[in-house]
This record gives sequence, structure tokens and C-alpha cells, in this order.
Amino acid sequence: MAKRDYYEVLGINKDASADEIKSAFRKAAIEHHPDRGGEEAKFKEVNEAYEILKDQEKRKRYDQFGHAGVGNDPGAGYGGGGGYQNMNFDFGDLGLGDIFGSFFGGGSNQSQQSRNPRGNDLETSIEISFEEAVFGTEVEITLNLDDKCKHCKGTTAEPGYDLKTCPTCDGKGQVVNVTRTIFGNIQQASLCNKCHGKGKIPEKECSVCRGRGVANERKTVKLKVPAGIDDGATVRLREHGNAIANGESGDLYIHVRVKAHKKFTREGDLILSDEHISMVDAALGYELDVETVDGIVTMKVPAGTQSGDDFKLSNHGVTHPNGKSRGAHIVTVIVDTPTKLSKKQHELLKEFKLAKSKIF
Repeated sequence: MAKRDYYEVLGINKDASADEIKSAFRKAAIEHHPDRGGEEAKFKEVNEAYEILKDQEKRKRYDQFGHAGVGNDPGAGYGGGGGYQNMNFDFGDLGLGDIFGSFFGGGSNQSQQSRNPRGNDLETSIEISFEEAVFGTEVEITLNLDDKCKHCKGTTAEPGYDLKTCPTCDGKGQVVNVTRTIFGNIQQASLCNKCHGKGKIPEKECSVCRGRGVANERKTVKLKVPAGIDDGATVRLREHGNAIANGESGDLYIHVRVKAHKKFTREGDLILSDEHISMVDAALGYELDVETVDGIVTMKVPAGTQSGDDFKLSNHGVTHPNGKSRGAHIVTVIVDTPTKLSKKQHELLKEFKLAKSKIF
């Protein structure tokens, strides 16, 4: 489905001032806020439009190249498939806050944990290069964690023996203590210290893990980092965290840091860079060799190019999370004015100036 024009989304004209853009955003954000009965998709669309149009440089590229000039779906994260990325929205002084935690994985899983024993989650971080973030990579992560005991397979019982009902709590996992007070008897339930809430104990404890069901080990995990991942993203590997006896392992959360590039910066699926040329090349036109993540690409700079003009190299940007397309590489041309001139150069420029005055 094609994206709507950002000006249309906010209901403003293309010559709208900064104040008019902000005012239109406030009105639309309140109208479509999910807490006020609005549609989540429209709320995201409004915020995306504002993120582009409030920024002069992004707005300039959007006016010149359309959606291709500002990246594909800025601010979108990685959903499903084991990863997510935090979403941050700018509401100015609306006082609406970041409400998307409740819509994207922010719900509590306490009820699930109470039904199924589950090991603790773990988190770690990795650092990858700019190019690895663009094209994806595979990394190995080594960490210490509780893994299921290989002798008893996490059951806590010596092989050949079963689990039996805990005699202390009669399989309930908790014991009830009665305390007498001046107000009467007060009952208080607490975790059974014999079975630790499981309701079962081994007929004979595992001789290796002594009934813990787990053993601390140094383990290496392979992570396939998806192409297009952004700095600050977090990838979740299900059941790669700490193990627990007679239950499922926790999850492993891997925070991804992307090293800054000496030449490139990134906005969504766009790559941005500057290229310097002389004022003579800008005036006469020039074929410029541009460094990209794909190697050197020759770009034609037309005669009369002004300093600050942007040029788009399609399909040389960041891979989109869907893996089917890439953004563009936006090259901003900087025209250098010479600070030191030879006598001959000085004379030529004076002749040019005189010739120009005669023409006009």
C-alpha cells in the first residue's frame, strides 16, 4: 500500500510554516490518539509525517525526492521473528507520553509465569560495524549461564528414578501457617521450602547437580543479525537464557550497538554523506566518484550545481527489514571556495567577473 503524502496526512499546504506544522500535528495527534479511541495506524502515520516535516533538512529532501528521500518507514522497529526495536515518538508539549509500550509487547507475563516455571532472562550486548548493520551478519556470543543438567536432563532426579509428591506441602507448592493475634487467627501462605513451590521432589536426587536440575556452563550462541538493523535495537532469542529445573529456559536479550562510520550517517533506510568539489567543477559540471557501502559509484554533477544540493543514488542505502528493497544514498555536494589563489588564477577570476558584468 502506497504511503500518503505527509502534507496530506497533517492537512496542511506545502508552504506551511513551522508553527502551522506543529499546530496541525497537535490537532491530529489528539484526534487519532489510541487512548482517545483513535486508530493506532493513523496515529503512527501522523507522528511519522511530523518527524519529517518538522526537520528542515528532511523536509527539503522530502520535497525533492518524496518518500525515497527520507527513508522507508522511519522509526519502525523489528517485529516478529525474534526481535524488536523500541519506538520513540515526539509529542512536543502535548503531555501524551510514549504510550506504545502497551501496544507492542509491553504487557505483563506474570500470569504465564505463575502457571509455568521459567528460568531468568539474560541480557548482553554486541557491537557491529556500519556495513554489517546494512547487510546483516552472523556473530558468536559466549556467556556464562545455567544450562540443564546433562545427567538428569533437568528433572533433578537420578536417571531411573521418578518425581514424587512433596510430603511437606502435599503437592500444593506452598504451606499455610496460622498465627494467633488479638484480632483472631491469621492465615499466611508461603512457598514450600522443601520443593521450592514445584509440588514434586525427586525420589533420589541427581548425583551430578545435587537436585538443582541445572549446572553453570560457558556457552556459545550464534546470532544471525538481520540486514538493516539499527543502533540500539534489541534482539530476543527465545529460551536461550537461564535454565530451570522442570521448566522452560528464560530468554536472551541482545542489545546491538552499531559503530559510527567515518563518512556515512544513517536515517531510516537512507545513507547520507557529503562530497566536496571545486567551484569550477560545480560551474562546468563534473563526474564525481562517490564512496558507498557497495564501493565506488560514479555520479554526474550537472553544470551550475550549488553548494548544499542533494543527489540520490537509488538502491545504495540500507536494506529494509522486509529484505526485499534498499533505501537510497543521498549525497550532499559541498562547493569549496578557494582560500589561496595563484596570480594566474586571480587574473582569470577577475576576467570572469568582468565578462559576467558585461553579459548582465
